[in-house]
Amino acid sequence: MNNQVQYINPDGLFKNPAFSQIVTTQGHGKTIYIGGQNSVNIQREIVGKGDISEQTEQVMKNIQTALSACGATFDNLVKLTIHILQGQDLYRGFQASQKYLGGRKNPPAITGFFVFALAHPDFLVEIDAIAFIPEG
Repeated sequence: MNNQVQYINPDGLFKNPAFSQIVTTQGHGKTIYIGGQNSVNIQREIVGKGDISEQTEQVMKNIQTALSACGATFDNLVKLTIHILQGQDLYRGFQASQKYLGGRKNPPAITGFFVFALAHPDFLVEIDAIAFIPEG
């Protein structure tokens, strides 16, 4: 069985350079599931209170650290789920994430939605991720 990750943006579905509509994995490899990351840094401080851009930046740094701990990079991401506190500016958060995801030939599939609350009243965004590293 060949190891591969396939990014699919079929005709008939909206094509956006920031995300893929479908991502499939096949073959042997390592799948990495990263639980919801928030804007807490290594010192247990909430970064960017009241600022979704700063919080998203810290969330992406946390995801980068998690990926690195597993031998992966943002290029291995296949799926992101973004939870945004109701009333926040989705565009500002998205712009902050593009520092890490922008320009990828094959961006991950992304689902985003607004939520009433997150685990702490100062959290504005939380992101969980799935990555895949093919063997070989």
